[in-house]
Amino acid sequence: RNGDGRAVLRSSVREFLCSEAMHYLGIPTSRAASLVVSDDDVWRDQFYNGNIRKERGAVVLRLAKSWFRIGSLEILAHAGELDLQRRLLDFIIQEHFPSIAMNVSNRYLEFFSTVVSETANLIALWMSVGFAHGVCNTDNFSLLSITIDYGPFGFLDSYDPNFVPNTSDDEGRYKIGNQANVGLFNLSKLLQALKPLLDPRQKQLASQILEGYGEHYYIRFTELFKTKLGLLGENEDDNYLIALLLKVSLLC
Repeated sequence: RNGDGRAVLRSSVREFLCSEAMHYLGIPTSRAASLVVSDDDVWRDQFYNGNIRKERGAVVLRLAKSWFRIGSLEILAHAGELDLQRRLLDFIIQEHFPSIAMNVSNRYLEFFSTVVSETANLIALWMSVGFAHGVCNTDNFSLLSITIDYGPFGFLDSYDPNFVPNTSDDEGRYKIGNQANVGLFNLSKLLQALKPLLDPRQKQLASQILEGYGEHYYIRFTELFKTKLGLLGENEDDNYLIALLLKVSLLC
């Protein structure tokens, strides 16, 4: 898209601080190890209003257990590189999913089930602190379900499901109220990438696992908000209270 691929100092400082804040909020994330300021000048239109100005460039060094994303498998499946995809998937499972036995035929199914539930958990955690990712495509969704991209992110000042932190997202695809649905979309793309490696029975079971994503998300979302409100035990009015308070926040 004719971009130069460079970051400026202001966005790099913001990225550094946010990932560290997310870590200490208990949300799975990559970490910022260092920030180096560049001597190169970078020209940016910060508010997309035609006012281009010169800024200092910078580089943030980020650390994570893995940078494999849904897109890492998606691109191999799209190219028909099934042997390479299988080798990569086995490596990822062996290195990062120790609870999954490598000698079982259902290992890819177990892998998918884990990613589905952990992705639901991650997005529920985002919502619990009012974090809007901004660019929730398959290349920014970690297979380890950690937050790996801090580009055009934002936090809610007050509850607004239509909040969009990305000024280039004109259609509001990645608005905060749509993050759970986008997570489901990305997981469906992961399942599509895995299907060539699954037998007919496993494909059917994987589809059922994906159907359970919404329930996983809803249960975790409710747990987090009940904890915030200090609600103990189970009461049928709890969910009503959560919805009511969010609606009141929206009206305010």
